[in-house]
Amino acid sequence: MTEQAPGISFGTRIWLAYLAFFKILFDAVFANAVWRVHTGAPPALPPAAPPEAAPPQAASVREPGLPVPPAPAPAPSNDAALQLLALLQREGRFLDFLEEDVTSFPDGEVGAAARVVHAGCRKAIREHAKLAPVRREQEGARVTVEAGTPPSEVKLVGNVAGEAPFHGTLVHRGWRVDEVSLPQAVKGHDARIVAPAEVEL
Repeated sequence: MTEQAPGISFGTRIWLAYLAFFKILFDAVFANAVWRVHTGAPPALPPAAPPEAAPPQAASVREPGLPVPPAPAPAPSNDAALQLLALLQREGRFLDFLEEDVTSFPDGEVGAAARVVHAGCRKAIREHAKLAPVRREQEGARVTVEAGTPPSEVKLVGNVAGEAPFHGTLVHRGWRVDEVSLPQAVKGHDARIVAPAEVEL
């Protein structure tokens, strides 16, 4: 059993799990790093140090007919992840539930609140994302993992030895997002505000 970091409560671990879920979904670099940790692969080597900058030279005039160099790629945006988080908050009070200290509440009250959050978040996901299982077989069925299956689709657990094809029991069918349909953001909207403050007059 892995040793847990001291001082991290159960509620904080839930919050970290959901935060990691959205970052993995929308940040390919972060997802690759998590996958390397999960599979026990050695960490990626740091990028090589850039060569020493050459002394500045006079700007050269591009000759006619030469291709225009491509513009640098824009930085990735987190707006889609923040928008989905806002939908979960609006429909299921997701953030309110995670930020509430439930350790002092009876199990019955926590369970009742969880049902409300579950129903609202499920509604938000089903309205804006089309989900499908990665494997079509029923859980508990015997399946074959063929050679060439992407490791992002199937995670092998237990006694993994030899080479594909692998034969085993399907423990979880997995989930794949086939379609995402988020509302069009209004011009000037600050995506970082996932839930506005409410003032009653």
